[in-house]
Amino acid sequence: MQTQTSVRRELLNLRAGDLVEVLSQEEILATLDENGEYESLQFMPEMLQYCGQRLRVYKSAHKACDTLTRTGIRKMENAVHLQGVRCDGGGHGGCQAACMIYWKTAWLRKVADGEPEPSTPKAEAPEDARLLPLITLNARGPRFEDGAERYRCQATELLRSAPEVLPLKNLGQFVTDVRTGNFGVMWTFRAVGVGFYNRFQGVSTKVLPKWARHRGGRHWGFLKGRATGKTPDIRKGLEPGDLVRILTRKEIEPTLNDQLLNRGMGFDSEMARHCGRTARIARRIDHIVDENTGRMIHMKSPCLVLEGVICEGALNANCPRAITPYWREAWLEKIEEGGSDADQSKIPAQRAAE
Repeated sequence: MQTQTSVRRELLNLRAGDLVEVLSQEEILATLDENGEYESLQFMPEMLQYCGQRLRVYKSAHKACDTLTRTGIRKMENAVHLQGVRCDGGGHGGCQAACMIYWKTAWLRKVADGEPEPSTPKAEAPEDARLLPLITLNARGPRFEDGAERYRCQATELLRSAPEVLPLKNLGQFVTDVRTGNFGVMWTFRAVGVGFYNRFQGVSTKVLPKWARHRGGRHWGFLKGRATGKTPDIRKGLEPGDLVRILTRKEIEPTLNDQLLNRGMGFDSEMARHCGRTARIARRIDHIVDENTGRMIHMKSPCLVLEGVICEGALNANCPRAITPYWREAWLEKIEEGGSDADQSKIPAQRAAE
């Protein structure tokens, strides 16, 4: 393995839609340090299957929302997300979170549209037997005291790969959003406006009396949990493949407490943007790696993911992570087959780009 200072830095201007080829295992190994990382970002076992493949850039990953310590947006260097490439959890105990994978540009080669595929067939055997053991070893940390596995992945280590907080007042991040093709101009203006409005609301809750706060000091979307006591556990027997309608905010708010939680699971303004739309249930989530601890956690109450429904970053400073929200059955209503499916057309093209 080479030292990281010797690795060529290129492809720093990748845009959404660009065609790239993932380098071979041998080439990627040459970029990694003894921890299987480049610029503190892990190359994970789930990424091996894409070596040699050609894929299009989904978004520039020059920033990411902090889901660990809630510090806001953090700066990421020289990275992109690729279209349709989510972690399948194969190297992390079958985690079902399906996070978008980060790819350092050092692991990619830009390909011109129309450039022919190599005439030499790719070998079926691993190109470099040293890579898999390295990245498999570093996908786990020391076991917990009870013997349970402790997992390490790009999500659990985000604060190391994106150590710098990117404040809202750094407007250059939004210029980059537009320049890279991540988001359009009007979409970005809205994200900036919402960001400053939420900052104002946050200050107002600290300095203004309750009667003087605009909409109670709530962030954009103005969600308000109305449940008193323990939030309801509503089961409707929904299954993958079912067509459902996302309930309205008025219908969902009684299932949330004052922290906008239902039995520990949050419902936020990004999710509320989808209220009233229809979608099919993609899968049920049973277990995911806890990003804060690395421990595999198992869902006690039903948790569902909907086809094509992602967090678009519209109300969160244009974050490009495209996280798939988790839905309680209480927030969904089954639509019998043969009913109107027209609301599907209301889902913006941003979601289809996933």
